[in-house]
Amino acid sequence: MSFLLSVDLGLKTGLALYGRDGRLIWYRSQNYSSIKRLKAAVFGIFKETPDISRLVIEGGGTLADIWIREARRRNIALVRISAETWRAKFLYPRQQRTGVLAKKNAGALARSVIEWSGARRPASLRHDAAEAILVGLWGVMEAGWLADLPGEIK
Repeated sequence: MSFLLSVDLGLKTGLALYGRDGRLIWYRSQNYSSIKRLKAAVFGIFKETPDISRLVIEGGGTLADIWIREARRRNIALVRISAETWRAKFLYPRQQRTGVLAKKNAGALARSVIEWSGARRPASLRHDAAEAILVGLWGVMEAGWLADLPGEIK
């Protein structure tokens, strides 16, 4: 089995795991509160899911370096993107005129992905988890795991 892990970087991190069929398996939001805790968590995430073959991260800086080092150590294909990259693919310009509007529309689209994938529905969906879902959706399409957006995802 082969998985894609997507990460919306931050100490408050959004994570999403996709299967080779392009469907979302799980997603979560985690507050690591310190770089030390984040480093330990990154190691644990890769240990918990050893078949991760691709990592897509949104963002950069010191926090990205932690993920990059671990991915390289494990020979995992890595792509770094900005929010503008996945937003351009999934949101119309009018849906992202402001940051608040972009986050609202990203949340709605992420809920469609959750529904289509048959993943556990959230009681509430934090914006970092929603963005990790869309970073991952971009990643599975970029990898060729999904040719197009399924019609159910709107």
